[in-house]
Order: sequence, then structure tokens, then C-alpha cells
Amino acid sequence: MAIESTQILRSARRIVVKVGSSLVTNEGRGLDAQAIGEWARQLAALVNGEAGAKREVIMVSSGAVAEGMKRLGWSVRPRQVHELQAAAAVGQMGLAQMYETKLRENGIGSAQVLLTHADLADRERYLNARSTLLTLLRLGVVPVINENDTVVNDEIKFGDNDTLGALVANLVEADVLVILTDQKGLFTADPRRDPQAQFVHEAKAGDPALETMAGGAGSSIGRGGMLTKILAAKRAAGSGASTVIAWGRESDVLVRLAAGEAMGTLLVSQTAKKQARKQWMADHLQLRGAVSVDAGAAVKLCAEGKSLLPIGMTGVEGDFARGDVIAVHDPQGQEIARGLANYASGEARRLCRKPSSAFEQLLGYVAEPEMLHRDNLVLTGR
Repeated sequence: MAIESTQILRSARRIVVKVGSSLVTNEGRGLDAQAIGEWARQLAALVNGEAGAKREVIMVSSGAVAEGMKRLGWSVRPRQVHELQAAAAVGQMGLAQMYETKLRENGIGSAQVLLTHADLADRERYLNARSTLLTLLRLGVVPVINENDTVVNDEIKFGDNDTLGALVANLVEADVLVILTDQKGLFTADPRRDPQAQFVHEAKAGDPALETMAGGAGSSIGRGGMLTKILAAKRAAGSGASTVIAWGRESDVLVRLAAGEAMGTLLVSQTAKKQARKQWMADHLQLRGAVSVDAGAAVKLCAEGKSLLPIGMTGVEGDFARGDVIAVHDPQGQEIARGLANYASGEARRLCRKPSSAFEQLLGYVAEPEMLHRDNLVLTGR
């Protein structure tokens, strides 16, 4: 890796770590307590700032089905959906307990989060999942995420946890996705078959040539192969996250990566994180509505880079839902910004000119204190 590229890892403040079934379950022999304990120790070091600056970390972990197979005495991965779901239900108990135990031993709290494709396809559920995860990170808790195999079917599955890791990186706007695997990283060809295969230290995420290099299936325990990791890196790069593919049993792999050490294969995103999200909002053609703001709120948005609070809103136009992209109009009716609404139009009308302390009385609940958070807002005028 080039020296400037390792800065990507050193400067990362929000990291998603994905670890596969073969590593978590020691090739299907059952949960590997020692390995999970090592990763938990390293996660705690990142959260506590022992590897430099404090980091926010999410773990995406496979292993529920494999652990369930072991507990049920099955040596071959079942094909029937109901049997896979049963194995996941049994195995998820042990997987969550193991991470909770090992993280707690290192003084870090954990939270189990099970996601389905429907959770991320539906805008409101997407925002709810995002808000929950960001709150957990703010509290110093490590979310442990897995696909909710117990309820999904083939039509709505993510397909593999590499894809889930990338989607989670997009969801929380992570700086880096680390995929821990049973291989050193990416080679130009399968090194087990081609002795001339060269190791790829660094490349651009989304380069079509990488997909040719990465052909092949996953193990008998997991579903992913190197190709799914390359495609996951491409997906993560869409929101500005670079990806590292590294050997999961390398000593202190997470701590050393966070320190900027050249390990594994680094696939660099060509899009800046904030640029990717804000450009999407700026280019959004299907605005669902708008809110009007007073002069003071306009100044705070445009000159001070603040979030939009309902107390500065003077009116609401259109019919929109939480999570829709809406415009912000200044007192002259000119668009000055657009962003993701934290409240639906009906709720927004009730919140106009009201302080956040009144939200619960008016709505019966409080989602966020802002109508549009500055991280989900882009200036378009002035």
C-alpha cells in the first residue's frame, strides 16, 4: 500500500468489520471462543482509543447457521429454507451470547441487531435502523449485526454477509469496511491453482478487472467468496467507504490496520464520503415537499452550517413521509437547501415554530430534535 493510502485507515473514525462463518466457527466446528475473544479485545482497543484516536465500530458477523448446524448435529448445510431458518434461530442464541461475553470481558457493551433486506429497502425502517445504530455508537456500544435468517426467504435475502457489511457501511456512512477472511487478500488469480498469481496490495474499488481476478465460490460453511467481497467493496465505495480485505487470524489485525499498517488488500473509494451523500440529495429530482423558514433559520443553515430546527419553520408544503427528500425555502420563497425529513408533513405542520421540548406533548413521541440534520442536508442556493 502507498503511504498516502494508509492514511485512509489511520484517519477512519467509523469502521464496519465483517467476519465470515469459516473464521467465526473454525471451519464449522462450532463458535471459536478464542478467535472471537481476540476480535473483541481489538474492538475494545479501538473504541477506547488504545490504537490512537477513539473509533466507532460495528461488527457484522456470520456464523448463526453454522453454529446452529453444530448444535443440531448436522454436518451438511441444509437446503430447505425452513431448516436453514431453524438452524439460524438455534445458532443466533449462541452467537449473540459469545459476543456479549467476550466484549463485556473487555469492558465494552454489545447490542444484537438483526436486519433483513426489507429493513433497508423501506425508507422509514432504513432511517429507524440508522438512528438506532448511530445512538449505540454514541453510547460506546458495539452493535453486532447479522442477517435475520430466521424470517427471510431467498427472494429477500442479502445473499451473503459481505453484501450486508457493505450496506451497513452505507447505512451509517462508515469511513472503512474491513472484511476479515481466511485468505491474505486478493490475488490476480487463484494462488492455489496458479503459481504465477500476484498479490494485489491496493486497487480502486469498482475496477472491473478485480471481478475477473476474484472468480470462485465460497466455502462449504459460508456463502461468500472473493467475488462477493469485491462487489461489496464496490457497493461500499458508493457512499465513500474504502474496503480492506485481510486475513482474520493475523495477530492484532484490526489494531494494526487502524494504525495504518499495510496489510491485506486495500480497495480505495474514489468518492468522498460527504460528497457522495450530499450529491445524491442535491441531484434528487423527486422532491416530496418543502418547508419554509424564517430569516434567522436561513442564516443558520447557509452561513453557520447548522441543522434545521422546527422552531425556525414557518410553513410546510406537500405530502411527504419521514425519510423523503424535501426542499427548504427562505422567506422570499427561494430554495436554499434540501435534505432528508425526520418527520412526516403532518407532523411537521404541528411542529412549526415549536421548541423540541414540546415535541412529545404534540406528537406523543420524539424522533430527533431536528427537522433536517446537517449531515442529511445540502445547500443548493445562495
